Amino acid sequence: MPKLTLPVRLALLVAGTMLPLIVFAVGIVFHNYGQDRKAATLRVLETTRNVRLVLDAELQRMTGGLQVLALTNSLRNGDFDNFRRIARGFLDQYGKDGVVLVADREGRQLFSSIAPETASLPPRDNLEIVEKVFATRQPVYSNLFMGAVKKSLIITVEVPVTRNGEAIYDISFSPPIEMFQAIIEKQRLNQDWTISIFDGDGVNLARVPNPQDTIGKRAAPSLYAEMFRRDEATLPTVSLEGVPLITSFTRSRVTGWTVAAGIAEGSLVAPLWRTLAITSAIGGVLLLIGLAFAVRMATTIARGEMLHDLLIEELNHRVKNTLALLQSIATQTFRNASRAEREKFEGRLGALAEAHNLLSTDKWQGSDFQDVVGRVLRPYLMNNPERVRMFGPRVPLSPRLAVVLSMILHEIATNAAKYGALSNETGTVTLDWEVRDESSGRMLRMIWTEAGGPQVTAPVQRGFGSRLIERSARDQLGGAATVDFLPYGVVCTLTCALESDG
Repeated sequence: MPKLTLPVRLALLVAGTMLPLIVFAVGIVFHNYGQDRKAATLRVLETTRNVRLVLDAELQRMTGGLQVLALTNSLRNGDFDNFRRIARGFLDQYGKDGVVLVADREGRQLFSSIAPETASLPPRDNLEIVEKVFATRQPVYSNLFMGAVKKSLIITVEVPVTRNGEAIYDISFSPPIEMFQAIIEKQRLNQDWTISIFDGDGVNLARVPNPQDTIGKRAAPSLYAEMFRRDEATLPTVSLEGVPLITSFTRSRVTGWTVAAGIAEGSLVAPLWRTLAITSAIGGVLLLIGLAFAVRMATTIARGEMLHDLLIEELNHRVKNTLALLQSIATQTFRNASRAEREKFEGRLGALAEAHNLLSTDKWQGSDFQDVVGRVLRPYLMNNPERVRMFGPRVPLSPRLAVVLSMILHEIATNAAKYGALSNETGTVTLDWEVRDESSGRMLRMIWTEAGGPQVTAPVQRGFGSRLIERSARDQLGGAATVDFLPYGVVCTLTCALESDG
């Protein structure tokens, strides 16, 4: 068997480490999905029971009110005119759409809360429930049917009116169907839920969503068959809209109606696939990063000698650039040399040396702009650090930019110490900088603002320092520099292009 190369061995090591972690993460995702599904199933059942309890409580309150009406002497004695006033107080609890009827054993309507005259009213068309009330002398709850007077789908609560132990009338109340709709809408947690109230025949009398299209319709086939086999259960179903649901139902012992609630399967499965996709993507990215790192490391090790040669060539290149810069400074400074100019030259060499020291500390990988500023301005910050205020983000600089900006900042600070804000005890300097993205690339913008120094007057002729700043910014930094001699202090604005390797 041929010996594996170093890149292949490192790639196998990374893959062998990462793949088990990815599989483990996927296992955790599926485990959490199972726990979430169990919790959702319990939540559906609890919601169903809550709706049933609220529904039973409301109907028992309604039934109690009817039983109180059934005990009034006005009704027992057939004084329907006086009974109308009493019934109005009961109806005020339920709004204008509630209707109270009183019928005899044959179904003839003797009283109607919506018709003063009952002679023209048709007989009750659901005689079976009337007969049941007279036979059992117990409250009865109807299924959904079409009302003869209202001409709309209604349900009724029927209570017997007794006298001397015998049922003489059936008092019936038809509540507004919207009240049942309001009950389930208050219990609905979000748009992923479907909640229904079914009558004893499995027909919707209240439902969300789509009540207009589903009230009066039978339950979905997947639920209808199970509703009459058990009093309570949880099972997968498909809604009337064709949405897969996790559904729980429970039957009321008070009314015989059934309450069902379901949550969309998609609301549980969608987070699973989303989490799996995120986990797989992160795992894949980490695996690719690990493989790339392994290959890069192997390549780096194998090409160590070549990298050594390249580093030497790069160092020689930087030294040549530095010597060229020194030659340019010497040419400009000593053209008409004097002692003052020699001092300037020594100061500029000192600034250049500080820049090289900073770069040497960072192994010629470049420096941060704030570190460059700190090195140049260190002499002016030792006695009173508050005189110079600096504001700006971290900006990495290439070695070339660090050297040139050190020279420019040294020149600006020297002028401020001789003639400007740093020449007295009260002057201050504010240095702001920012990085802006422009069409030509990323640009560094720096503003040096002096205040509190001697009165400023613009020089008649630009000195070497101003020319050094402007030419360096233009020729070596690919930007521009302006020096404005304002009465309250000098303002120097400099822009330069940031190199991609900086």
